[in-house]
Amino acid sequence: MNAVQTYRYLAPSTLAQRSLALQTSGGPAPNPRFFAGFLTTGQAAAVGLLAVAEVARTRYHRPVSPASLDPVVTGSRDRLRFESFSGCCGVYARLDVLPAGLDGDLSEHGTTNVDVNTPLREALARVGGLDPLHLSVGPDDLTVSTLDGAVVEKKVPLPVRWLRGFAEVQVLAARFEPRAELPAAEASTFLRRLPRGSDRSVLWVVPAGRSLRLTSRPVAGAVCLAGAGRLAALQPMLRFAKTLRVYGPTVAPGAAPAPSVWELDTGALRLSLTLSPEPYRGFSGEGAALAALAGDDVVDDANLVSALLSWDPTIDPDRLAEQAGIDAGRVRGALAQL
Repeated sequence: MNAVQTYRYLAPSTLAQRSLALQTSGGPAPNPRFFAGFLTTGQAAAVGLLAVAEVARTRYHRPVSPASLDPVVTGSRDRLRFESFSGCCGVYARLDVLPAGLDGDLSEHGTTNVDVNTPLREALARVGGLDPLHLSVGPDDLTVSTLDGAVVEKKVPLPVRWLRGFAEVQVLAARFEPRAELPAAEASTFLRRLPRGSDRSVLWVVPAGRSLRLTSRPVAGAVCLAGAGRLAALQPMLRFAKTLRVYGPTVAPGAAPAPSVWELDTGALRLSLTLSPEPYRGFSGEGAALAALAGDDVVDDANLVSALLSWDPTIDPDRLAEQAGIDAGRVRGALAQL
């Protein structure tokens, strides 16, 4: 006897002008989910989610009242990712829930953009100690379940400025290298010494023993720290972290301000903040992605690299360059095109 499979599509495929959107059924499941399960470190994950949402509601340059709380949620083969930009687009926040932090099924690739409103913020803030935190993520919603019940957040439009910002951050970060790693205690001490509030100074940091030292001028091996008050979103996560890692591009004496990444690692979670080169500059206007798209072969390269990606959750430009038979610079241009 032949088995019968029923496939249900959540929406029709559409063709509008030059844009084709093809819907999939997600397989036999009537309502496909990117992830459904518990986060193994519920309290730390709740604090990390609130940090990403806090960045989304903050304008670090010319602060105004909160206007947006719309993190992007992505499920991939080996992690669950939450991302946001600040209202001024000068800070990019990302929380990666790694395999050690997941107790459930990452069954689909997909992305959705959801609002984090007051009920969800309050529910996350009440998650304590050993309290369970269950997430269900699909193409149209995020459901967060705690001991107080479930909160459902529906999909909202993704700001166009964020799309440009995502492209800029990835192109810029491709040039970064690890510059320092601090144990949690030293990281806490260093972050407490930083200027608070809407500080707009451009400082530099250099490794100094087990900590970091501030300097007013760039030197070899230094990392730019522009608007140090923008790292405040890391503070609540410090109690769960094991290490703080700092990434940045290669700089020399007299170098111009540069972006940097500050990452707290708990083992199961990684919360990172990427800071623009100066507090008034937003990632959506840096132009790095446009420069990457300037090559004559970028479209052809993009088609080749696209065929090699195979939905891998991590991208290694050097490996792709070897597979494609082109240099890593052209690979980065192809990725920007994609």
